[in-house]
Amino acid sequence: MNWLRWSIDRAEWPYALWRKWRLRSWVTLGTTGMVAALSLATWMSLADAPQLRLQLAAQRQILLDREGHALSEELGEWNVQDQVSLYQVPQRLQQAVLTAEDRRFYSHRGVDWLARMHAIWQGVKAGRNVRGASSITEQVVRMLVPRPRTLWSKWIEGFDARRLEYAATKSDILEFYINQVPYASNRRGVVAAAKYYFNRDLDTLDGREMLTLAILPRAPSGFDPYRSGAKQLERRSIHLASEMRRAGFLSGDEWEQIIDTPLTLERTAASSSIGHFRTYVERQLTRSTDLNKPERVTTTLDSGLMQLAQGLVDQRVKALGGRKVHNASALVIDHRSGEILAWVVAGSEKEARTPGRYLDAVLVPRQPGSSMKPFLYAASFDVGWAPGSRIEDAPLSEAVGTGLHRFNNYSHQFYGDVSIRQALGNSLNIPAVHAVNFVGPDRYLSLLHQLGFKSLSRGAGFYGDGLALGNGEVSLLELVQGFAVLANQGQTVRLRAVKGESTQPLKNKRVFSAQAATMVSDILSDPWARSLEFGRYSMLDFPVQTAVKTGTSTDYRDAWAVGYDSRYVVGIWMGNLDQSPTDGITGSTGPGLVLRGIFAYLNRDQNTSRLGLDSEVFLRENCAFHVEGQVEGCGQILDLQTATSVKFTGADKPAPFILSPTRDLRLAFDPRLPADRQSFRFSVAGLGPEDRVTWIVNDEIEGEAKGGDFDWPVVRGKYVMRAEVERATGHKILLGPVPFSVR
Repeated sequence: MNWLRWSIDRAEWPYALWRKWRLRSWVTLGTTGMVAALSLATWMSLADAPQLRLQLAAQRQILLDREGHALSEELGEWNVQDQVSLYQVPQRLQQAVLTAEDRRFYSHRGVDWLARMHAIWQGVKAGRNVRGASSITEQVVRMLVPRPRTLWSKWIEGFDARRLEYAATKSDILEFYINQVPYASNRRGVVAAAKYYFNRDLDTLDGREMLTLAILPRAPSGFDPYRSGAKQLERRSIHLASEMRRAGFLSGDEWEQIIDTPLTLERTAASSSIGHFRTYVERQLTRSTDLNKPERVTTTLDSGLMQLAQGLVDQRVKALGGRKVHNASALVIDHRSGEILAWVVAGSEKEARTPGRYLDAVLVPRQPGSSMKPFLYAASFDVGWAPGSRIEDAPLSEAVGTGLHRFNNYSHQFYGDVSIRQALGNSLNIPAVHAVNFVGPDRYLSLLHQLGFKSLSRGAGFYGDGLALGNGEVSLLELVQGFAVLANQGQTVRLRAVKGESTQPLKNKRVFSAQAATMVSDILSDPWARSLEFGRYSMLDFPVQTAVKTGTSTDYRDAWAVGYDSRYVVGIWMGNLDQSPTDGITGSTGPGLVLRGIFAYLNRDQNTSRLGLDSEVFLRENCAFHVEGQVEGCGQILDLQTATSVKFTGADKPAPFILSPTRDLRLAFDPRLPADRQSFRFSVAGLGPEDRVTWIVNDEIEGEAKGGDFDWPVVRGKYVMRAEVERATGHKILLGPVPFSVR
């Protein structure tokens, strides 16, 4: 019996032993497998070594102003322009950052296990996740290798933090953190945050401001004092100050001073957007430049001037918004060196209501209107005219197909016999048409091409006489470059956007004579010369001698103001990039005020000088207001002239010619009006005060009178018009025939 029991016991023992062994084996095997799987998954999830490098490659070049300061806050993935070395960060700010984020930073090896255990205990008591307890090293890893905010990511970040601690020093890690820690509004780093919240540099911050910068990264949006986080931020600041006092970083007096100091916010002034200028610079840089390198490019821009010009342009556009002005641009150059000092485009690229907000208004071709006339008169001076030469400002018509275009001045007034000084100063249109015919449209267009107006790519026949009035489209950059030639005594100026460019500067080419350029400058800076149309005291009268010209295109679509003094050229354009017209904005009522403001800034605290006057130009007596054939009323003034200037007399007047009708003109008879109320004015130009004209239509004399105008009664039919001019000397001239019709 005992043997049987023993046999049974012996028989069951191996089975129980096998069961016991099998359970342990499975547990061991499962645990080993899980550890292996976890290890493999962890190893596969670790960041690649290049990802943990603290050296950041700039995605594009950093543009600096002429003094070496960053031009604007170009917000991007990384802070690459406002970085500072750790030794430049105030010790108090470093202590505040370490107290707020990682007190045992210098003692742990990437993960602060005490902080983690404390965070877990706080979470268990609160029933929720209270704090993450990430070390500064782990936060740097999270910046370098963004991952979803999960427990698994937290696990991996601990290993990556350990690896980063082996690869970099504590100082390098802390320096990276201080330069890249995110704040609200896409700011990164304490330097950018100090500018954004306090408009201060790091070394000028007080204790309260330093504590604020240390606290904000915990909840950049939630603690943002510009939103609704001021109270929470104040409470956290007091708590952090107390912690620093307990840690020995603050004395009792320092603690009280920080607690009692109110937090004063001061936004930085809106910086100028340099996106369009950046594009221009990148096009101008040499091909050998590697745009992917972290390279700092020192430009010619003046950041103070940029900020002022941007503010003036934006404010003016806002003020004129009710008059349908939405876009504007400004360009400032130093015509002595060719350096571009300011490149401004109004409106925010983020403002969806701004039409054409992505276009660079400095480079977009627009109709310049009368702002081109100084180049035309400079060309006429080189051909033989002078400021005192006389020209007729009288009604003028020009055939357009089978129709008729009548030229008018802006005020729709005509001033008769005027000097070239008055014609240019008052921007009269009819004298400009005579001037372009005197110079020659082809020659004038060739001169414009030499000035740099590449946008005028059509032939002279395409533009016609309208070339004198600015009917071709040019950019603000081209216009300012052209005025720089006048300011530079008739020689071209090569514009530069980068300091110390490797390419050799081009030799200046002469487009106008120095005499012609200085005579134009003298007229444009003469308040009396523009008094007929602008009044004696106008927006264009500057305290320092400044040559100023405005322009307005058809239907008030474009308003221009350009000026230059002894050193600077400033150009302003206002209008709408969607080609819609403004509500009557002209060059003087729109951009003129901005032009004054910019010149006032440029000439502040500087020794100013007058515009240059070439030695070959001298003063000569001329009639201020002259009527041909009459001595009375001829007021003598001194005006500029050269030895080669032509003195015009009555004999120099052009031969008489028929002004209207033009050949093959088609007139329309209006059946709604009485026939005796409908007439068309025949005109002959080039007459003297005693000349008589006999008007002949279809070989029948219709009338005879002194002067060059005759109102002919309109009747349907086809006609041929002639005019017989009898001079005061008895000499007769037959003009015509000119066919026209009335339908």
